[in-house]
Amino acid sequence: MPLSNEEQKTLEELEASLLAEDPRLAHAMGSSRTPKRAHGRRAGLAGLGFLLGVCLLLVGMQTVWVLSVLGFVVMFGCAILALGSWRHMSHEPKEKVRPPKSSPHPSNDFMTKMESRWRRREDDGRL
Repeated sequence: MPLSNEEQKTLEELEASLLAEDPRLAHAMGSSRTPKRAHGRRAGLAGLGFLLGVCLLLVGMQTVWVLSVLGFVVMFGCAILALGSWRHMSHEPKEKVRPPKSSPHPSNDFMTKMESRWRRREDDGRL
């Protein structure tokens, strides 16, 4: 389920405040993503594996049926790996989130906004 614009903006503010307060933690949490190049290499290797699976499938049809089953399993696994890598390549962020420039203490502004939103929801009876 995609985030609404308001939720996306709130998430970006959270990321920016984390980056401003503790850059080492933000870098450690953001370093779990593998680069686009690694995903491309993985997708390419999965394509080669898929072709190997096709060869096994065809050879197995002429000789032993077990090779055909093994070829199909290899093809299926490589297709899943390639699609997953391709999906990760297309969903990587294009630009980094920058901390807000207006306030020397961005976390105070953020917390103030969150508290005011919370109070408005309490007053409206949505909680």
